[in-house]
Amino acid sequence: MTDHAAVKAALTRQAIETPSWAYGNSGTRFKVFAQPGVPRTTREKLDDAATVHQLTGAAPTVALHIPWDKVDDYTALAKYAEERGLRLGAINANVFQDDDYKLGSVTNPDPGVRRKALAHLLDCVDIMDATGSRDLKLWFSDGTNYPGQDDIRARQDRLAEALHAVYDRLGDDQRMVLEYKLFEPAFYTTDVPDWGTSYAHCLKLGDKARVCVDTGHHAPGTNIEFIVAFLLRENRLGAFDFNSRFYADDDLMVGAADPFQLFRIMYEVRRGGGFDDGSDIAFMLDQCHNIEAKIPAIIRSVMNVQEATAKALLVDRDALAAAQRSGDVLEANAVLMDAYNTDVRPLLAEVREEQGIAPDPVAAYRASGRQERIVAERVGGEQAGWGA
Repeated sequence: MTDHAAVKAALTRQAIETPSWAYGNSGTRFKVFAQPGVPRTTREKLDDAATVHQLTGAAPTVALHIPWDKVDDYTALAKYAEERGLRLGAINANVFQDDDYKLGSVTNPDPGVRRKALAHLLDCVDIMDATGSRDLKLWFSDGTNYPGQDDIRARQDRLAEALHAVYDRLGDDQRMVLEYKLFEPAFYTTDVPDWGTSYAHCLKLGDKARVCVDTGHHAPGTNIEFIVAFLLRENRLGAFDFNSRFYADDDLMVGAADPFQLFRIMYEVRRGGGFDDGSDIAFMLDQCHNIEAKIPAIIRSVMNVQEATAKALLVDRDALAAAQRSGDVLEANAVLMDAYNTDVRPLLAEVREEQGIAPDPVAAYRASGRQERIVAERVGGEQAGWGA
Protein backbone atom coordinates (compact mmCIF):
# COMPACT_ATOMS: atom_id res chain seq x y z
CA MET A 1 0.00 0.00 0.00
CA THR A 2 1.12 3.54 -0.70
CA ASP A 3 1.80 5.77 2.29
CA HIS A 4 0.13 9.02 1.21
CA ALA A 5 1.65 10.95 4.11
CA ALA A 6 5.12 9.92 2.92
CA VAL A 7 4.21 10.88 -0.65
CA LYS A 8 3.10 14.33 0.45
CA ALA A 9 6.23 14.76 2.57
CA ALA A 10 8.45 13.90 -0.42
CA LEU A 11 6.55 16.33 -2.65
CA THR A 12 6.90 19.07 -0.05
CA ARG A 13 10.68 18.49 0.08
CA GLN A 14 11.08 18.48 -3.68
CA ALA A 15 13.31 21.23 -5.08
CA ILE A 16 13.59 22.00 -8.80
CA GLU A 17 16.30 24.44 -9.84
CA THR A 18 15.42 26.94 -12.53
CA PRO A 19 18.03 28.31 -14.95
CA SER A 20 18.67 32.03 -15.12
CA TRP A 21 18.94 31.94 -18.91
CA ALA A 22 15.40 30.58 -19.31
CA TYR A 23 14.02 33.91 -18.06
CA GLY A 24 15.73 35.88 -20.84
CA ASN A 25 15.15 35.81 -24.57
CA SER A 26 16.11 32.53 -26.16
CA GLY A 27 15.62 30.77 -29.44
CA THR A 28 17.09 28.54 -32.09
CA ARG A 29 20.17 28.89 -34.26
CA PHE A 30 17.89 30.66 -36.73
CA LYS A 31 16.11 33.25 -34.64
CA VAL A 32 15.70 34.63 -31.13
CA PHE A 33 12.25 36.14 -30.65
CA ALA A 34 12.22 39.06 -28.23
CA GLN A 35 9.40 39.20 -25.69
CA PRO A 36 8.16 42.22 -23.75
CA GLY A 37 8.97 42.25 -20.07
CA VAL A 38 11.95 39.88 -20.08
CA PRO A 39 14.80 40.69 -17.67
CA ARG A 40 17.56 43.13 -18.50
CA THR A 41 19.88 42.08 -15.68
CA THR A 42 20.72 39.02 -13.62
CA ARG A 43 18.92 40.58 -10.66
CA GLU A 44 15.74 40.88 -12.70
CA LYS A 45 16.13 37.20 -13.61
CA LEU A 46 16.25 36.46 -9.89
CA ASP A 47 13.12 38.56 -9.37
CA ASP A 48 11.29 36.35 -11.88
CA ALA A 49 12.71 33.19 -10.32
CA ALA A 50 11.44 34.36 -6.94
CA THR A 51 7.95 34.66 -8.44
CA VAL A 52 8.14 31.07 -9.70
CA HIS A 53 9.23 29.83 -6.29
CA GLN A 54 6.55 31.81 -4.45
CA LEU A 55 3.83 30.34 -6.65
CA THR A 56 5.07 26.74 -6.78
CA GLY A 57 6.89 26.34 -3.47
CA ALA A 58 9.32 24.04 -5.27
CA ALA A 59 11.95 26.19 -7.03
CA PRO A 60 14.24 27.60 -4.31
CA THR A 61 17.49 27.76 -6.31
CA VAL A 62 18.63 29.41 -9.53
CA ALA A 63 21.48 28.24 -11.74
CA LEU A 64 23.83 30.85 -13.16
CA HIS A 65 25.66 30.78 -16.49
CA ILE A 66 29.00 32.53 -16.76
CA PRO A 67 29.62 34.94 -18.47
CA TRP A 68 25.91 35.41 -19.26
CA ASP A 69 25.35 36.23 -15.57
CA LYS A 70 28.65 37.96 -14.91
CA VAL A 71 28.48 40.62 -12.18
CA ASP A 72 31.04 42.61 -10.25
CA ASP A 73 30.08 41.24 -6.83
CA TYR A 74 28.86 37.65 -6.56
CA THR A 75 28.59 37.79 -2.79
CA ALA A 76 26.17 40.69 -3.15
CA LEU A 77 24.26 38.76 -5.80
CA ALA A 78 23.91 35.79 -3.43
CA LYS A 79 22.60 38.15 -0.76
CA TYR A 80 20.12 39.64 -3.23
CA ALA A 81 18.86 36.12 -4.00
CA GLU A 82 18.56 35.31 -0.31
CA GLU A 83 16.49 38.43 0.30
CA ARG A 84 14.03 37.09 -2.28
CA GLY A 85 13.80 33.66 -0.71
CA LEU A 86 16.23 32.04 -3.12
CA ARG A 87 19.70 30.53 -3.19
CA LEU A 88 22.17 30.50 -6.06
CA GLY A 89 22.60 27.01 -7.43
CA ALA A 90 24.87 25.42 -10.00
CA ILE A 91 27.46 27.56 -11.75
CA ASN A 92 27.49 26.71 -15.45
CA ALA A 93 30.71 27.32 -17.34
CA ASN A 94 30.73 28.56 -20.93
CA VAL A 95 33.60 27.47 -23.14
CA PHE A 96 31.66 27.31 -26.40
CA GLN A 97 30.85 30.89 -27.45
CA ASP A 98 34.27 32.37 -28.07
CA ASP A 99 35.95 32.39 -31.49
CA ASP A 100 39.00 30.76 -29.93
CA TYR A 101 36.93 27.64 -29.26
CA LYS A 102 36.17 26.88 -32.89
CA LEU A 103 38.32 23.73 -32.69
CA GLY A 104 37.50 23.02 -29.07
CA SER A 105 38.19 24.41 -25.62
CA VAL A 106 39.93 22.11 -23.14
CA THR A 107 40.57 19.59 -25.94
CA ASN A 108 41.78 22.16 -28.48
CA PRO A 109 45.10 21.25 -30.15
CA ASP A 110 46.39 24.75 -29.28
CA PRO A 111 47.77 24.77 -25.71
CA GLY A 112 47.11 28.50 -25.44
CA VAL A 113 43.40 27.99 -26.05
CA ARG A 114 43.36 25.12 -23.56
CA ARG A 115 44.93 27.38 -20.91
CA LYS A 116 42.31 30.05 -21.59
CA ALA A 117 39.47 27.54 -21.22
CA LEU A 118 40.90 26.08 -18.03
CA ALA A 119 41.31 29.55 -16.55
CA HIS A 120 37.61 30.17 -17.13
CA LEU A 121 36.66 26.93 -15.41
CA LEU A 122 38.80 27.82 -12.41
CA ASP A 123 37.24 31.29 -12.34
CA CYS A 124 33.86 29.56 -12.10
CA VAL A 125 35.04 27.74 -8.98
CA ASP A 126 36.02 31.11 -7.53
CA ILE A 127 32.46 32.25 -8.21
CA MET A 128 31.16 29.15 -6.43
CA ASP A 129 33.20 30.16 -3.40
CA ALA A 130 31.56 33.60 -3.41
CA THR A 131 28.00 32.40 -4.01
CA GLY A 132 28.06 29.32 -1.80
CA SER A 133 27.18 27.13 -4.78
CA ARG A 134 27.74 23.41 -4.48
CA ASP A 135 27.89 22.33 -8.12
CA LEU A 136 30.04 23.26 -11.10
CA LYS A 137 28.22 22.20 -14.27
CA LEU A 138 30.49 21.35 -17.18
CA TRP A 139 29.32 20.85 -20.74
CA PHE A 140 31.75 20.89 -23.63
CA SER A 141 30.86 21.46 -27.26
CA ASP A 142 34.31 20.11 -28.08
CA GLY A 143 34.61 17.62 -30.90
CA THR A 144 35.47 17.28 -34.58
CA ASN A 145 33.55 17.47 -37.83
CA TYR A 146 35.79 15.41 -40.11
CA PRO A 147 37.74 12.15 -39.94
CA GLY A 148 41.39 12.88 -39.32
CA GLN A 149 40.71 16.43 -38.12
CA ASP A 150 42.36 15.67 -34.76
CA ASP A 151 43.63 12.77 -32.71
CA ILE A 152 40.64 11.27 -30.86
CA ARG A 153 42.73 9.72 -28.11
CA ALA A 154 44.81 12.86 -27.59
CA ARG A 155 41.63 14.87 -27.12
CA GLN A 156 40.57 12.51 -24.32
CA ASP A 157 43.98 13.00 -22.70
CA ARG A 158 43.58 16.78 -22.85
CA LEU A 159 40.05 16.52 -21.43
CA ALA A 160 41.24 14.37 -18.54
CA GLU A 161 44.06 16.79 -17.76
CA ALA A 162 41.68 19.76 -17.57
CA LEU A 163 39.12 17.89 -15.50
CA HIS A 164 41.79 16.84 -13.01
CA ALA A 165 42.96 20.44 -12.64
CA VAL A 166 39.43 21.64 -11.93
CA TYR A 167 38.69 18.72 -9.60
CA ASP A 168 41.77 19.49 -7.54
CA ARG A 169 40.56 23.08 -7.12
CA LEU A 170 37.14 22.10 -5.72
CA GLY A 171 36.40 22.66 -2.05
CA ASP A 172 35.39 19.87 0.29
CA ASP A 173 31.68 20.59 -0.12
CA GLN A 174 31.77 21.28 -3.85
CA ARG A 175 31.10 18.94 -6.76
CA MET A 176 31.72 18.74 -10.47
CA VAL A 177 28.85 17.45 -12.62
CA LEU A 178 29.89 16.44 -16.12
CA GLU A 179 27.21 16.65 -18.79
CA TYR A 180 27.26 14.73 -22.06
CA LYS A 181 25.62 15.22 -25.44
CA LEU A 182 25.35 12.85 -28.37
CA PHE A 183 26.17 15.39 -31.07
CA GLU A 184 26.01 19.07 -32.03
CA PRO A 185 27.82 21.28 -32.72
CA ALA A 186 30.47 18.64 -33.42
CA PHE A 187 29.14 16.13 -35.93
CA TYR A 188 31.87 13.51 -36.43
CA THR A 189 33.17 13.01 -32.90
CA THR A 190 32.01 14.63 -29.68
CA ASP A 191 34.51 14.47 -26.82
CA VAL A 192 31.87 13.73 -24.16
CA PRO A 193 29.13 12.08 -26.25
CA ASP A 194 27.44 9.74 -23.78
CA TRP A 195 26.96 8.75 -20.15
CA GLY A 196 29.68 6.11 -20.35
CA THR A 197 32.34 8.64 -21.29
CA SER A 198 31.23 11.01 -18.53
CA TYR A 199 31.06 8.14 -16.03
CA ALA A 200 34.54 6.89 -16.93
CA HIS A 201 36.10 10.32 -16.40
CA CYS A 202 34.18 10.80 -13.13
CA LEU A 203 35.36 7.43 -11.81
CA LYS A 204 38.98 8.42 -12.27
CA LEU A 205 38.46 11.84 -10.71
CA GLY A 206 36.85 10.79 -7.42
CA ASP A 207 33.67 11.01 -5.39
CA LYS A 208 33.13 14.73 -6.01
CA ALA A 209 32.69 14.09 -9.75
CA ARG A 210 29.20 13.06 -10.87
CA VAL A 211 27.34 12.59 -14.14
CA CYS A 212 24.70 15.06 -15.31
CA VAL A 213 21.85 13.54 -17.37
CA ASP A 214 20.23 15.96 -19.80
CA THR A 215 17.06 14.26 -20.96
CA GLY A 216 17.38 15.70 -24.47
CA HIS A 217 20.95 14.59 -25.14
CA HIS A 218 20.39 11.02 -26.32
CA ALA A 219 19.80 9.12 -29.53
CA PRO A 220 16.13 8.45 -30.36
CA GLY A 221 14.88 5.38 -28.53
CA THR A 222 17.54 5.48 -25.80
CA ASN A 223 16.29 4.03 -22.53
CA ILE A 224 17.17 6.95 -20.30
CA GLU A 225 15.66 5.35 -17.21
CA PHE A 226 18.19 2.51 -17.51
CA ILE A 227 21.00 5.06 -17.46
CA VAL A 228 19.45 6.71 -14.42
CA ALA A 229 19.07 3.37 -12.62
CA PHE A 230 22.67 2.38 -13.36
CA LEU A 231 24.16 5.69 -12.25
CA LEU A 232 22.09 5.70 -9.07
CA ARG A 233 23.28 2.17 -8.31
CA GLU A 234 26.85 3.36 -8.72
CA ASN A 235 26.22 6.56 -6.71
CA ARG A 236 27.38 8.64 -9.66
CA LEU A 237 24.21 10.47 -10.67
CA GLY A 238 24.76 14.08 -9.73
CA ALA A 239 22.15 16.09 -11.57
CA PHE A 240 19.41 16.24 -14.16
CA ASP A 241 18.85 18.82 -16.85
CA PHE A 242 15.15 18.44 -17.61
CA ASN A 243 13.64 19.30 -20.95
CA SER A 244 11.71 17.53 -23.69
CA ARG A 245 12.41 16.75 -27.31
CA PHE A 246 10.91 15.21 -30.41
CA TYR A 247 14.01 14.77 -32.58
CA ALA A 248 17.23 15.99 -30.99
CA ASP A 249 18.14 18.59 -28.38
CA ASP A 250 14.96 20.60 -28.84
CA ASP A 251 14.96 21.93 -25.24
CA LEU A 252 11.17 22.02 -25.14
CA MET A 253 9.28 22.13 -21.86
CA VAL A 254 9.86 19.06 -19.72
CA GLY A 255 7.11 16.48 -20.08
CA ALA A 256 5.77 18.07 -23.27
CA ALA A 257 6.80 15.39 -25.76
CA ASP A 258 6.76 12.21 -23.66
CA PRO A 259 5.37 12.58 -20.13
CA PHE A 260 5.39 8.78 -19.76
CA GLN A 261 9.16 8.76 -20.21
CA LEU A 262 9.51 11.41 -17.52
CA PHE A 263 7.40 9.25 -15.19
CA ARG A 264 9.58 6.20 -15.90
CA ILE A 265 12.71 8.22 -15.16
CA MET A 266 11.22 9.52 -11.93
CA TYR A 267 10.25 6.04 -10.84
CA GLU A 268 13.89 4.93 -11.16
CA VAL A 269 14.90 8.01 -9.17
CA ARG A 270 12.50 6.88 -6.45
CA ARG A 271 13.71 3.27 -6.68
CA GLY A 272 17.29 4.49 -6.23
CA GLY A 273 16.52 6.69 -3.22
CA GLY A 274 16.74 9.95 -5.11
CA PHE A 275 13.69 11.41 -3.35
CA ASP A 276 14.78 10.35 0.12
CA ASP A 277 15.48 13.00 2.71
CA GLY A 278 19.15 13.92 2.38
CA SER A 279 19.51 12.89 -1.29
CA ASP A 280 22.06 15.07 -3.10
CA ILE A 281 20.70 14.78 -6.65
CA ALA A 282 20.12 18.17 -8.29
CA PHE A 283 16.98 18.51 -10.39
CA MET A 284 17.26 21.41 -12.81
CA LEU A 285 15.34 22.68 -15.81
CA ASP A 286 17.36 23.43 -18.95
CA GLN A 287 14.94 24.69 -21.55
CA CYS A 288 14.62 27.15 -24.38
CA HIS A 289 11.38 29.12 -24.18
CA ASN A 290 11.34 30.51 -27.68
CA ILE A 291 7.68 31.02 -28.54
CA GLU A 292 5.99 30.68 -25.14
CA ALA A 293 5.87 33.28 -22.36
CA LYS A 294 8.77 32.81 -19.96
CA ILE A 295 7.43 32.79 -16.41
CA PRO A 296 4.24 30.79 -17.11
CA ALA A 297 6.29 28.25 -19.08
CA ILE A 298 8.72 27.79 -16.21
CA ILE A 299 5.87 27.48 -13.71
CA ARG A 300 4.22 24.87 -15.92
CA SER A 301 7.53 23.01 -16.26
CA VAL A 302 7.96 22.85 -12.49
CA MET A 303 4.41 21.52 -12.23
CA ASN A 304 5.12 18.88 -14.89
CA VAL A 305 8.08 17.60 -12.89
CA GLN A 306 5.96 17.60 -9.75
CA GLU A 307 3.22 15.60 -11.46
CA ALA A 308 5.63 12.98 -12.78
CA THR A 309 7.21 12.74 -9.34
CA ALA A 310 3.84 12.33 -7.63
CA LYS A 311 2.90 9.50 -9.97
CA ALA A 312 6.25 7.81 -9.41
CA LEU A 313 5.75 8.05 -5.65
CA LEU A 314 2.29 6.46 -5.95
CA VAL A 315 3.62 3.24 -7.50
CA ASP A 316 2.74 0.40 -5.13
CA ARG A 317 6.23 -0.96 -4.58
CA ASP A 318 5.06 -4.04 -2.68
CA ALA A 319 2.56 -5.03 -5.36
CA LEU A 320 5.13 -4.37 -8.06
CA ALA A 321 7.79 -6.47 -6.33
CA ALA A 322 5.33 -9.35 -5.81
CA ALA A 323 4.38 -9.35 -9.48
CA GLN A 324 8.02 -9.22 -10.52
CA ARG A 325 8.97 -12.13 -8.24
CA SER A 326 6.15 -14.29 -9.58
CA GLY A 327 6.98 -13.43 -13.19
CA ASP A 328 3.55 -11.88 -13.75
CA VAL A 329 4.50 -9.58 -16.58
CA LEU A 330 1.08 -8.07 -17.18
CA GLU A 331 0.39 -7.40 -13.50
CA ALA A 332 3.79 -5.75 -13.02
CA ASN A 333 3.13 -3.47 -15.96
CA ALA A 334 -0.39 -2.79 -14.69
CA VAL A 335 0.94 -1.63 -11.31
CA LEU A 336 3.10 0.96 -13.05
CA MET A 337 0.30 2.02 -15.39
CA ASP A 338 -2.17 2.39 -12.53
CA ALA A 339 0.13 4.96 -10.93
CA TYR A 340 0.83 6.72 -14.21
CA ASN A 341 -2.88 6.99 -15.04
CA THR A 342 -3.70 8.52 -11.65
CA ASP A 343 -4.80 12.16 -11.76
CA VAL A 344 -2.39 13.65 -9.22
CA ARG A 345 -3.47 17.26 -9.68
CA PRO A 346 -5.83 17.19 -6.67
CA LEU A 347 -3.03 15.73 -4.52
CA LEU A 348 -0.60 18.45 -5.58
CA ALA A 349 -3.22 21.13 -5.06
CA GLU A 350 -3.64 19.82 -1.53
CA VAL A 351 0.12 19.88 -0.95
CA ARG A 352 0.30 23.48 -2.14
CA GLU A 353 -2.60 24.58 0.03
CA GLU A 354 -0.91 23.01 3.04
CA GLN A 355 2.15 25.12 2.15
CA GLY A 356 -0.01 28.22 2.08
CA ILE A 357 0.15 28.80 -1.66
CA ALA A 358 -2.49 28.79 -4.39
CA PRO A 359 -3.51 25.33 -5.65
CA ASP A 360 -3.12 26.40 -9.31
CA PRO A 361 0.17 28.33 -9.75
CA VAL A 362 -0.46 29.21 -13.41
CA ALA A 363 -3.86 30.70 -12.65
CA ALA A 364 -2.39 32.52 -9.66
CA TYR A 365 0.29 34.08 -11.87
CA ARG A 366 -2.27 35.24 -14.41
CA ALA A 367 -4.39 36.76 -11.66
CA SER A 368 -1.43 38.49 -10.00
CA GLY A 369 -0.99 41.09 -12.73
CA ARG A 370 2.77 40.65 -12.54
CA GLN A 371 3.16 40.00 -16.26
CA GLU A 372 1.52 43.32 -17.08
CA ARG A 373 3.68 45.09 -14.49
CA ILE A 374 7.01 43.80 -15.76
CA VAL A 375 6.05 44.61 -19.35
CA ALA A 376 5.35 48.19 -18.28
CA GLU A 377 8.38 48.52 -16.01
CA ARG A 378 11.10 46.85 -18.09
CA VAL A 379 11.33 49.42 -20.82
CA GLY A 380 14.71 50.58 -22.02
CA GLY A 381 18.07 49.01 -21.47
CA GLU A 382 19.21 45.84 -23.18
CA GLN A 383 17.19 42.68 -22.76
CA ALA A 384 18.97 39.60 -21.44
CA GLY A 385 19.10 36.86 -24.00
CA TRP A 386 20.59 33.53 -24.88
CA GLY A 387 24.27 34.14 -25.24
CA ALA A 388 24.05 37.56 -23.62
